[in-house]
Amino acid sequence: MEEVSDDYGAFIDKFTLQPNSSSPQLPLHGLTFAVKDIFDVNGYVTGFGNPDWARTHSAATSTAPVILDLLKAGATGVGKTFMDEMAYSINGENIHYGTPRNPCAADRVPGGSSSGSAVAVGAMLVDFSLGTDTGGSVRVPASYCGIFGIRPSHGVVSTTGVIPMAQSFDTVGWFARDSSILKQVGKVLLPSQDLLPVRPNQIIIAEDCFKLQDFWGSQFTKALINSIEKLYGRGTIKHAHLGEIVKENVPSLKPFMSQGSEGQEYIPSLLALSNAMRLLQRYEFKENHGEWISTIKPNLGPGIAERAWEALKTTDEKIDVCLSVKAELKEALVALLGDAGILAIPTVPGPPPKLQTDPTSLEAFRVKAFSLLSIAGVSGVCQVNIPLGVHGNLPVGISLLAKHGSDLFLLDIVDTIYGTLKEQVELLKE
Repeated sequence: MEEVSDDYGAFIDKFTLQPNSSSPQLPLHGLTFAVKDIFDVNGYVTGFGNPDWARTHSAATSTAPVILDLLKAGATGVGKTFMDEMAYSINGENIHYGTPRNPCAADRVPGGSSSGSAVAVGAMLVDFSLGTDTGGSVRVPASYCGIFGIRPSHGVVSTTGVIPMAQSFDTVGWFARDSSILKQVGKVLLPSQDLLPVRPNQIIIAEDCFKLQDFWGSQFTKALINSIEKLYGRGTIKHAHLGEIVKENVPSLKPFMSQGSEGQEYIPSLLALSNAMRLLQRYEFKENHGEWISTIKPNLGPGIAERAWEALKTTDEKIDVCLSVKAELKEALVALLGDAGILAIPTVPGPPPKLQTDPTSLEAFRVKAFSLLSIAGVSGVCQVNIPLGVHGNLPVGISLLAKHGSDLFLLDIVDTIYGTLKEQVELLKE
């Protein structure tokens, strides 16, 4: 096949993984994809975003099953993409290998940790790509790069042959430029479902979450509401304060509720939720990689080094409480959404930060971001970022969520609503 150009710095290693068959009947025939450098590919070292990791690990002797499934479905793999070191950032910058260029805003970060995979799709180097999402590593770069990205329900897509970051949250997700390809890939990777709901019986707008948005106001929320009314009727729209629902239905959050920054515009229960998520993530990261970090003492970039070494200090205190939080939140969202409900939230609280912004000054933004990202992260439900164009020349995304296991239903809704949503966004600009 023709060599893939890479003016955007997305690829760390280019190669060709041929499909098992060239039959045009295969669901992904003719499509190309790239994979984050966290997936094993037979004969290649899985670099995990860090040269010391690559130096101290041997080449993989097998290929991750999720990649094999794509090849069986007729897709062609074209290489591995850059990522944040050890998957421990949502920024997308890498001091060792460089930062893939955001195709929507060259002076802004592409988002991480699946930065190269998002850029490869956004820059039209491939049709779709694989990433992983632990704390937001598909959803954030999808929003920052103006493309679709799905974090599937936790545990429904195989993570075999994928370096773990924190198993309680790790998921294999994917990016695409259009909703139809996103859904095509989903039909290959997701478990089939015999009886999918035909339409949502409610779409819940999380009003308190949208108030965390600090840069584009209410016009995109209005476009979403108009689209829902046009497609499903006004009676489908519900409004809720998600923070209150979480506070009332997740009692195990109480030990985390006092943590946070006083005087800041946060949702207390979602801030507590993100604190629980980040604690359990640190603990599992330490269990997975603490010995390697202590032994090798790798050269890690700003922000990531501090987080990695802080993780190594984590004890098992409150870990049982974190697991209770996960179970209670999942149950609360099942009760809220039912079999055919959809929840709408902003994907992130603002536009992509500028390149080389000091990590300390980004912390307030990260806290808000994780408040939103922890909803799906902790509960394990599925979430899709939908690109809504640009505001002030910066990409904007919105997310829809559905209950655990309703991934194909969610992809159907996204595919159905996207055309109308684009129309409504354009109408509001006039």
